[in-house]
Amino acid sequence: MFLPKGYRFAGVYSGVKLDVEKLDLSLIVSDFPSTAAGVYTSNLFCGASVRVDRARTPGTGFRAVVTNSGCANACTGERGVKDAEEMAAVAAETIGASRETGLVMSTGVIGEFLPLDKIRTGIVKAGERLGNDTAAFEYAARGMMTTDTHPKIASRQLTLKNGAVISIAGMCKGAAMIAPNMATMLAVVMTDAALPPEQAQTLLKSTVDDTFNCIAVEGHMSTCDTVLFLANGAANSDPLDAADFPAFAEAFQEVCLDLARAIPNDGEGITHLITIDVTGCKNRETAKIIAKSIATDVLVKTAVAGADPNWGRIVSAAGYSGVAFDITKVGLRVNGFELFRNGTPQKFDAQAVSDSMRNNRNIDIVISFDEGNANFRFWTTDLTEEYVRLNADYHT
Repeated sequence: MFLPKGYRFAGVYSGVKLDVEKLDLSLIVSDFPSTAAGVYTSNLFCGASVRVDRARTPGTGFRAVVTNSGCANACTGERGVKDAEEMAAVAAETIGASRETGLVMSTGVIGEFLPLDKIRTGIVKAGERLGNDTAAFEYAARGMMTTDTHPKIASRQLTLKNGAVISIAGMCKGAAMIAPNMATMLAVVMTDAALPPEQAQTLLKSTVDDTFNCIAVEGHMSTCDTVLFLANGAANSDPLDAADFPAFAEAFQEVCLDLARAIPNDGEGITHLITIDVTGCKNRETAKIIAKSIATDVLVKTAVAGADPNWGRIVSAAGYSGVAFDITKVGLRVNGFELFRNGTPQKFDAQAVSDSMRNNRNIDIVISFDEGNANFRFWTTDLTEEYVRLNADYHT
């Protein structure tokens, strides 16, 4: 891991979750005032943490991000907002910073109030355990997990023209209730480079559009989805210049893409990660619409779960996407096998395709059009009996 300078991390059990063996609170601290940017769920029933952070970002001077898992603090009215503000304030005060320099994220069951006394105690405990090594970073990543099976982390490092070494690192959670704009996920990406708020926000928004907004598990957009981006300038206090920014933006996108792909790959009960490539469209927006239509189609997902090369479900999902196209010029490949070309079924070995689907966790679907030069890539999962069981039992 390449950890950026000037950050410390902790993850603890505070009592929000019933299982004492699972961490449920994380604290990320910047030792220097940092720029913060954020992208949030578009669900009208957004969580209290989203309301607090959305009002504060983009901005400067931030010192702490505190996250709890086990309680979403969503659909909790004005009390929920006050609790979220208090949670952020306690995190900032614990490290000796001003109350308004904290940000907050919550995830878990909707419609329950935060156990604020437990969280206060947990924040103090986390403040006593802050560290700047990989172990502390992973504890913080575990503290935001709900049904995730493992922490999701990623990092990159690059050298600027002036010789300064810049690091970017991120962590996220998410395994279900995953849909674009955004998914049931929380993420924090940090760098020791310096960026002004407007530049950080623009970079984050464009990157999220091509990473975190290109994943789905079952198409359910949740209430608390948040991606925060912190830049504290600890490694290079001067803002990135035009010569360095493209390389930085590329490394930033790589971190976000690693994190985004890790979410559906850890989807609840899944047996396959599906990559959907839509090619030859008029523009990226139409390609994305088609990709999302295929990615969230239950019959496509169950066909993959059953290793059934039922290509009709895939082209049908493209056909009802709302995008107009010439059906006589559509082609389809699954794991390299051509199943459909120019609107006509192709002869293929169904058993060979089925075996390929069954024996490979990664499934590649390529659907091609002849409408233009725009392409789009999207990631989703199959849908299994285990997914249904896990989500039927989640609250009870």
